[in-house]
Amino acid sequence: MKAIYFEEHGNFNQILKLGELPEPKIEKDEVLIKVKAFSLNHLDIWIMEGKYPFPIPMPHIIASDASGIVEEVGECVNNVKVGDEVIIFSGISCGKCKACISGKDNLCPEYFPLGTKNQGVAGEYVKVPARNVFKKPKDLSFEEASAICITYTTMWHSLITRAKIRAGDTILIHGGASGVGTAGIQIAKLFGANVITTVGDEWKAEKVENIGADFVINYSKEDFVEKVKEITDGNLCDVVVDHIGKATFSKSIEVAKKGGKVITFGTTTGADAEINLRAIFGKNLDIHGVFMGTRGEFIQFLKFFPEKLKPVIDEVFEFNDIKKAYEKMLSRQFVGKLVVKVD
Repeated sequence: MKAIYFEEHGNFNQILKLGELPEPKIEKDEVLIKVKAFSLNHLDIWIMEGKYPFPIPMPHIIASDASGIVEEVGECVNNVKVGDEVIIFSGISCGKCKACISGKDNLCPEYFPLGTKNQGVAGEYVKVPARNVFKKPKDLSFEEASAICITYTTMWHSLITRAKIRAGDTILIHGGASGVGTAGIQIAKLFGANVITTVGDEWKAEKVENIGADFVINYSKEDFVEKVKEITDGNLCDVVVDHIGKATFSKSIEVAKKGGKVITFGTTTGADAEINLRAIFGKNLDIHGVFMGTRGEFIQFLKFFPEKLKPVIDEVFEFNDIKKAYEKMLSRQFVGKLVVKVD
């Protein structure tokens, strides 16, 4: 089968290859999916550069999020059948430990994103456990369906499960034009929250306002701490979602109100953030570390697509243009998700 893969770590422009690899062979509890589209995540870059904290099998097929059509099912599979249009849930777990059985599969000791410890989705076919395959909402395109899993699962787990947001809450979401940012804005507005978000380019402001953001701060021109104080009349934020890391985290703690919650799940500017512990215990803050989410949450929010939630897709690339897609992702000159068609 044709696939996009690498055989050694390094810069994507030097290591990515488009070639032929063996078609996966499924076990009795697995499903073989003909991939129609997949989306990019910054995780892909970290894996290619050798920054993922576990060994990566080589040669390695990239990417984690995809949609497609069921090509073959194992003898023990009964939740989908050949020909079904499906979305892949990207969190791989053992399915039998206490965490998995209790519906907290992202706490499974073996939990990892698809395409890290195993082969990814950037090929004509991918095999996954049957429990990770869900029927695609009929009014979603394959491209849209491929852009859902990691971003919406992470934000749903952050805002709904961990932060337990309520109507009227004030939420600050950093990087509102990113994939997780656009997902977070939609989810927060679905639950009646007031959303403040940040962007680094003026042209992105109108884009995120159209998605639902109530207030947009251009952090390249304004101090977001002072702007949040102005917007909230000094009341600060009930919840702050920080997937930026070192550059923003200490200030994220600063703009959380007493009894507020700060969510962290990304370190695009570095992981060694300076933290004022007095600010945390002095304001009775809850700090939540989030690593994706659960299949149960995926089922819960999938029913809102595409009427109330819908992924924002900036551009769809051809399979042969994968390097152009990653170049655009690293340029940050896009809003939402970048998607690649496989056929």
